[in-house]
Amino acid sequence: MHAIVVPRTGGASVLEWTERPDPKPGPSEVTIRVALSGVNFADIMRRRGGYRGGPPPFVPGLDCTGTIIAVGSAVTELKAGQRVAAFPEDGGYTEIAIARDVLTYPVPDGVPDEAAASLTMLVTAYNTLAMSARLERGESVLIHSAAGGVGSLAIQVARALGAGTIVAVAGGAEKVAFAQSLGADIVIDHTTEDVAARLEPIGGKIDVVLDAVGGETFNATIPLLAEYGRYCIYGQASGEPGEVFTNVLHSGNRSVIGYTTGGYRASRPERLRPGVEGAFDLVCEGAVKVIVGAKYPLRDAAEAHRHVESRASHGKTLLTV
Repeated sequence: MHAIVVPRTGGASVLEWTERPDPKPGPSEVTIRVALSGVNFADIMRRRGGYRGGPPPFVPGLDCTGTIIAVGSAVTELKAGQRVAAFPEDGGYTEIAIARDVLTYPVPDGVPDEAAASLTMLVTAYNTLAMSARLERGESVLIHSAAGGVGSLAIQVARALGAGTIVAVAGGAEKVAFAQSLGADIVIDHTTEDVAARLEPIGGKIDVVLDAVGGETFNATIPLLAEYGRYCIYGQASGEPGEVFTNVLHSGNRSVIGYTTGGYRASRPERLRPGVEGAFDLVCEGAVKVIVGAKYPLRDAAEAHRHVESRASHGKTLLTV
């Protein structure tokens, strides 16, 4: 089989198309013939040397979908020939992936491969709202990076879960139009508009915030959190942490919650299944649709990384195998 390997940290050019032995499943593992693999910003961060995981060489890729080839001796709920989505053990940028059974999920007929291969983004969008922020019907939601993979799904998940006013923050006219098309009530172009000023007509405060940027974006948004509001920070794309004084929190019963799907994968994998099933249910119902912005052949993974790094991408970027 072939796979994309990161032999050393660096730019997209370090990604190598490499031949490797076909993997064999351990007792609690399955092997999957991959159809599509997702490209996540975490893949880029790890390639650069700034994300969890072992040192090079490694195969990147947090999620994939395909058909089970073989199952280990202790696997009882999965079988060869079954269409599944998975968080693979050794990376998803490969023709044959290996995954633990606890992190492998049957894909319902109503879920297309493009959605199944977007497992990390789907689960992150669902869990940040439903599990971490505990979104209640009628509450307002502000979503940063709203034209990105998670953001574009979070707009739809928030609507499906009964959110009230949904505020999407994006950068540039094209991304603003994209976020608007997904059903956001207010769309703010952070490159030309002041977020606080745009929120004044709706009271200036937000019940739930989703933020994968951190840094100055966090610092500017935390004052906009309503009493009893929950601010879910699930990334640090800016490269800098945000800061908050504790009196801002206790004086208004506000909360800042951290979330990472990768953390659950590593230490509490069984806790991800309800989020996977909940997200797949919304896809089956037609309430959530994964918007694919670009597809690249697996061999051209470097081009896919450059596309995402350019900040010109919107929706989900996928690798076809």
